[in-house]
Amino acid sequence: MLAFVIRRLGQSLLVLFAMSLLVFASVYLIGNPADILISMDADQAERARLAHAMGLDRSLPLQYAQFLWRALQGDLGQSFVHGVPAVALVFERLPATLELAAVAMAIAMGIGLPLGLWAGLKPESFAGKAIMTGSILGFSLPTFWVGLMLIMVFSVQLGWLPAGGRGPTQELLGLQLSLFSLEGWKHLLLPALNLALFKLALVTRLTRAGTREALTQDYVKFARAKGLSPARVVGVHVLKNIMVPIVTVVALEFGALVAFAAVTETIFAWPGAGKLIIESIGLLDRPVVVAYLLVVVAMFTLLNLLVDIAYSALDPRVRLGDAGA
Repeated sequence: MLAFVIRRLGQSLLVLFAMSLLVFASVYLIGNPADILISMDADQAERARLAHAMGLDRSLPLQYAQFLWRALQGDLGQSFVHGVPAVALVFERLPATLELAAVAMAIAMGIGLPLGLWAGLKPESFAGKAIMTGSILGFSLPTFWVGLMLIMVFSVQLGWLPAGGRGPTQELLGLQLSLFSLEGWKHLLLPALNLALFKLALVTRLTRAGTREALTQDYVKFARAKGLSPARVVGVHVLKNIMVPIVTVVALEFGALVAFAAVTETIFAWPGAGKLIIESIGLLDRPVVVAYLLVVVAMFTLLNLLVDIAYSALDPRVRLGDAGA
């Protein structure tokens, strides 16, 4: 088991190094931040001084070498616009994004699991077919359009919920969260629902497919033959066995929620890391863009590593097969 973990950890470090190279090269080849940060009336000497101060006059390989050396020390550069460490700026906004993603995933799991079970247990019923049709809509509807519709209905027409912003926050374990007040939930509900829609459809379809497959297995047939109640068959034998792949996918999809929350955060003016990256791209604030992307890559890599370790602990065939390869 220890050898498996060390091997996976080494692979994760290689992935981080490769992604840092790709992210750095792709971001630093786009545009010149000096053109945005300096006045249009500035002469070439002033532009050259600014480029030197920002380190933009060095060759790309040298810039990357310096960036990598600083990154190994936890320094991902200074924001060109805000004048503060880029990674600190990202982590300052990240709790809002994590909070939004966590609530969105809770909504997706809380609604998607029961709907998927119902559709799997009664696939030919009207409700089962309606659930599957709704899941197709969840995959198909654009996030930005759904967000605008939610604002129009619940904020403009009904006036029940605010259209944007974040409610009052309280500190918990060093994180500023808005989950502890009614006003915070009012601001959180619409963007979380908008972000959850795609994942809700995914969880519903995964649960439905897993339920349909589990119902054909011998252990379920045997449980029914023993005279167990339908609720016990579903709760103990069906749901328990389909939760492993669902939880695995959900763990990886949580990283996707954090990474792709930018559209939702922009629509609802949610002050998270996604909104920060959109603003930074527009201003060519390269250190912030690179820091954000590397944080997201590290998050995905860590989630994959934890899933691999969990699978190897639950199923020894995984690490044995890996050793044989």
